[in-house]
Amino acid sequence: MASPAAAGPGAALPPGAAHRDFYWLRSFIAGGVAGCCAKTTTAPLDRVKILLQAHNHHYKHLGVFSALCAVPRKEGYLGLYKGNGAMMIRIFPYGAIQFMAFDQYKKVIKKQLGISGHVHRLMAGSMAGITAVICTYPLDMVRVRLAFQVKGEHKYMGIIHAFKMIYTKEGGFSGFYKGLMPTIVGMAPYAGFSFFTFGTLKSIGLSQAPNLLGRPSLDNPDVLVLKTHINLLCGGIAGAIAQTISYPLDVTRRRMQLGAVLPDSEKCLTMVQTLKYVYQQHGIRRGLYRGLSLNYIRCIPSQAVAFTTYELMKQFLHLN
Repeated sequence: MASPAAAGPGAALPPGAAHRDFYWLRSFIAGGVAGCCAKTTTAPLDRVKILLQAHNHHYKHLGVFSALCAVPRKEGYLGLYKGNGAMMIRIFPYGAIQFMAFDQYKKVIKKQLGISGHVHRLMAGSMAGITAVICTYPLDMVRVRLAFQVKGEHKYMGIIHAFKMIYTKEGGFSGFYKGLMPTIVGMAPYAGFSFFTFGTLKSIGLSQAPNLLGRPSLDNPDVLVLKTHINLLCGGIAGAIAQTISYPLDVTRRRMQLGAVLPDSEKCLTMVQTLKYVYQQHGIRRGLYRGLSLNYIRCIPSQAVAFTTYELMKQFLHLN
């Protein structure tokens, strides 16, 4: 593209050229803000989920709501946000990469492979989720270790200390990637079905009932977007469906990430081994799906806020 100077003195930029500049950066920021808003909303539920999934000995006899009450009594209300600093450091690049990659993969799949319709959303969502996980996994590892600690029994003094300890005690760089395989296997259906469900509901809603469910975009009146409360509803449904499909792999990932912190860590060295161990020791409901009720309460509003915030940020940053 010729520069304004090359085009001659006083020459105007082509329509929309200014908005095309730094599109990837604005998309990155929109995804990062969406991820941070979503995770901050549900941070206390995230902490309790980790404690229940890995059967922390202080809380393993409790259910979801009793654990939510017990954590503040034992550790203060800030105990519900333990590990949230590491979460924010991780979730901004995670959300940014995921949403930006989804848009790019969708274009590539449609242009290079000739696949469109609902299928390309499923493929692009899966690939975007995997990309974001691989890029930010060490931060997730540290966040989980910090969140699993209970007041008075701290092994890690903070984010930097946790990085140092894992690196020196657990095999160097590879120590940060324990549980990566079940995470990737679980993320493919989770992110895929999440983007697929939201995108499908959005397109059906805007095509079948545009006046009832849609409104003109703030940055481009020619583009229809869902109303905010409909966005929240579609995002929540997408989160519930995706979570149900991928939850056992999420449990497996958490136990592998905690590694040496757990007394039975030698029985949870591989994905298949961990799945078998959890199933044999605790069964389906109390093992592979332990904490699922909490996860519904956590992931439904989380995905609702994530998709809604991203849709709003797209309008504020002129991405439509």
